[in-house]
Amino acid sequence: MTEETPGFEEKPDVPSGATPDDAEPQAAAPSNDEGAAPAGDAAQIAGLTAQLDQVRKALEERTADLQRLQAEFQNYRRRVERDRITVREIAVANLLTELLPVLDDIGRAREHGELVGGFKSVAESLETVAAKMGLQQFGKEGEPFDPTIHEALMHSYAPDVTETTCVAILQPGYRIGERTIRPARVAVAEPQPGAQTVKAEEASEAGEEKDSSSEEG
Repeated sequence: MTEETPGFEEKPDVPSGATPDDAEPQAAAPSNDEGAAPAGDAAQIAGLTAQLDQVRKALEERTADLQRLQAEFQNYRRRVERDRITVREIAVANLLTELLPVLDDIGRAREHGELVGGFKSVAESLETVAAKMGLQQFGKEGEPFDPTIHEALMHSYAPDVTETTCVAILQPGYRIGERTIRPARVAVAEPQPGAQTVKAEEASEAGEEKDSSSEEG
């Protein structure tokens, strides 16, 4: 068993020809790990930035898809609502068109004083329901003839009109809103041929006589 001699310290072996400084530990030498750490952090940050850009791009694409779907849905809703209103208007117009002969009979009965008793109550109820559904009657004697809403069944001349005029309503017209479902069938009268010329001459003579009277006065 070997005993250590007190007062002596073991020293590392020193190669032959080396100086004492060479025997110092090389602890002061810079470590490569310390220099590589910042480079590793930069690479990690770059990777996270790239991932964030990808997520942001995907989010923008999904947002655009959602906005497009919302716009398409709004257009679909408006189209469905428009079609629903159109179908309803057509259905109401068809129903009321079928009721027009009944309303004509009621009108004739009223003109002849036959709208009395229970028949009068039923007739007025029917007219009220038709009005609530938007049915409007039009056509009056004395109004100017309009070929877009009037249908002339009779024609005559009259000295007391200055334009083509509805002088008799043979059958009233009906409309729903701005849509005419039946034109008013009327008798029209036009000014008497030559009447306008005569009236113009009479007006001219009257004016001349008035001027002459003023000068004499």
